[in-house]
Amino acid sequence: MQLYHEAWDQHSALVKDISANCKDTDQASAALVKDLKQRGLLDSTLVVWGGEFGRTPMMQGGSDGRDHHPNAFTMWMAGGGVKPGITLGESDDLGFNVVKDKVHVHDLHATMLHLLGFDHTRLTYKFQGRPFRLTDVHGTVVEKLLA
Repeated sequence: MQLYHEAWDQHSALVKDISANCKDTDQASAALVKDLKQRGLLDSTLVVWGGEFGRTPMMQGGSDGRDHHPNAFTMWMAGGGVKPGITLGESDDLGFNVVKDKVHVHDLHATMLHLLGFDHTRLTYKFQGRPFRLTDVHGTVVEKLLA
């Protein structure tokens, strides 16, 4: 069984390659969550699955590809204090922009750090006279995601 497909960045051949990519990741991801739950480890393990950005909803470069898209993308989390079974956020009809319950990357990072037991506002260091932290000087814990 081939576990890696060269076409992870579908600027072409989306129809052919996306189903193979999903097969490579969906079953393994589900098995991980199921195994953690069966072993009683899901409550203390945070599982985060996502990509670096979203994809445009229309074709690009000919017949069946999509381009990078930074304004709206999907990810999922399980265990580790995340509220199970919820969907948060909604994009417009084209999938371009968030129209409801937007979660900024700083808020996502603040929430993940909170779930791991860290106060993101205390992870601050001074560099070149400016305070820096993992969530920059932003970030609010997204309470709707917490169990």
